[in-house]
Amino acid sequence: MYQMMSLPLYSGTLGEYDSWRDLGQELERLGCDGIEGVWGGEDLPKDLPAELMLGYHLIFYPDWLDFYRDDRAALEQKFGSLEAVASFYGGLGPDTLLEQYRADLRRAVNLGAHYVVFHVSDVSLEEGYTYRWLHTNQEVIDAAVEVVNLILGEERWPFEFLVENQWWPGFTFTEPEETARLLEGIRFAGKGILLDTGHLMNACTELKTEAEGADYIRRMLNRHGSLAKWVRGVHLHQSLSGAYVKAHTGSLPAGLPEDYMERFGVSYQHILQIDQHRPWTDPAILSVLEQIEPRYLTHELSSRGRMARAEAVSVQTRLLRQGGRMRV
Repeated sequence: MYQMMSLPLYSGTLGEYDSWRDLGQELERLGCDGIEGVWGGEDLPKDLPAELMLGYHLIFYPDWLDFYRDDRAALEQKFGSLEAVASFYGGLGPDTLLEQYRADLRRAVNLGAHYVVFHVSDVSLEEGYTYRWLHTNQEVIDAAVEVVNLILGEERWPFEFLVENQWWPGFTFTEPEETARLLEGIRFAGKGILLDTGHLMNACTELKTEAEGADYIRRMLNRHGSLAKWVRGVHLHQSLSGAYVKAHTGSLPAGLPEDYMERFGVSYQHILQIDQHRPWTDPAILSVLEQIEPRYLTHELSSRGRMARAEAVSVQTRLLRQGGRMRV
């Protein structure tokens, strides 16, 4: 099993390390084999060592389905104008989205990533508050399958393509029929699932403890039966936000800004309260990992700065060492 630390490929973050050797030594101290990177919107360092880059998280727009469908009436209602839409997405029309994904796949190849991660979900800023969905899981899954098949085409890519679950409309890893629909639709032979433990916990607002969360994840795995064998990797973190969701969703809050980007910034802070990305401390998760036997495990944790990042990762790596899941 490869273990990774999630890290933005952004100069502000990479600059926290004195050199690639410094980053490599930090990873070794934490018991990690490399990083799962996500593009930060800048030119990538040309000397980034390939041995550090094991995983790559593809770019994603939380709200993309209406844009891909070129539903301009829906987009104008959300953004206020097509100019604002074009500014946000970098253009108009579905080819804008497809070309961005294709460029990101090429980045993953150039970086030597063993696998890439693709979100299968769709949620508008307003839905994030109201929890009244504009699109069904099946709509989002079918559109995502179409996008994946278009961007991958018939090329023989050198990585595994892993779909990640969310709690928004799309792929949630709660309904086996929908999971099967997604996997069966993707033509790429190297497909699989990247199971995000915190996102799965967000799908059940009744969870109150980590032990309950681990049990819920186990129940979803068991519910999936033989489909669970498609889980190749895990994003390891926990989220117990049910009380917050019950108290802060169901309607739009007063005072949301009119400007889309200002509204986006406000709603992002709201989403961080739901999707907490906190480290596991309860050993109940260890038996779940033993059941999955993932090939890849990424410590995807919320933190501000190098020291906080290392401390958050070390909480989980200490837990895994105690359970015999890591080298000492």
